[in-house]
Amino acid sequence: MQVVILCGGQGTRLRETSERLPKPMVPIGGKPILWHIMKHCAAHGLREFVLCLGYKSFEIKRWFLEYHLRERDFTFRLGRPDQMEIHQADRDEEDWLVTFAETGEHTMTGGRIRRAAPHLRGGNFLLTYGDGVSDVDLTELARFHKRHGKLATVTAVRTPGRFGELRMEGDTVRAFEEKPEVTQGRINGGFFMLKTEVLDRLDSDPHLVWERQPLEDLAADGELTAYRHDGFWHAMDTPRDHVELERLWATGQAPWAIWKHQSAGSKQAHRGHYHTPLRERA
Repeated sequence: MQVVILCGGQGTRLRETSERLPKPMVPIGGKPILWHIMKHCAAHGLREFVLCLGYKSFEIKRWFLEYHLRERDFTFRLGRPDQMEIHQADRDEEDWLVTFAETGEHTMTGGRIRRAAPHLRGGNFLLTYGDGVSDVDLTELARFHKRHGKLATVTAVRTPGRFGELRMEGDTVRAFEEKPEVTQGRINGGFFMLKTEVLDRLDSDPHLVWERQPLEDLAADGELTAYRHDGFWHAMDTPRDHVELERLWATGQAPWAIWKHQSAGSKQAHRGHYHTPLRERA
């Protein structure tokens, strides 16, 4: 299954860092938040990504193009760039296939998704944002989506303030209200499982906002279900959010770093100890 990540926003509320970096490149523990999101996906076996680029897109491209130069030992003969040898690393390698889709510097989220369509295969895909981390069980999210058979599933999380509210009956979303004045219940947690037929409801209009008419229409048509997530979820919208995520990482309390628990569990298994499968963790 492919993962589409919206990476084109300017992050105006993170102006202190986003003036020189696009928001997905703002670091947590020395690695871009985008890397953390992709590591989370890869821990659930999702290793094929389509990045919807916009603002300062080359900074994102450059980071990936230079990845091995930063992370690995290499031997280089001056004057013969074709003779560079990149050496094997002892640590785990990111076995990712990444497509960089230029979707327009000022395009809104709905337009970005539609412009990424040529890079998507049939079936289902995961859609998320490049500015938030969570420990949501993506494996179970995919099962939930397939079981309900609707066009779209949104992860519904609990958090105060400033995000689009979901009005639900059971597992079905009956209305979607973007940024209501008073938020009660659950909100859009930013992890969507979608059938590719959803793309037929979008156009490449640069002003199309995914969180407004497309989601509102899906809810009105009974085609939007909600997967409840009661675990960790944190968007990075402000400098204060950035500081908090840095603190959690620095103190070893980052709940979204499920790949670390997965790796530790695998090592225990090799020593003959029982470890809890990833899908059963909170």
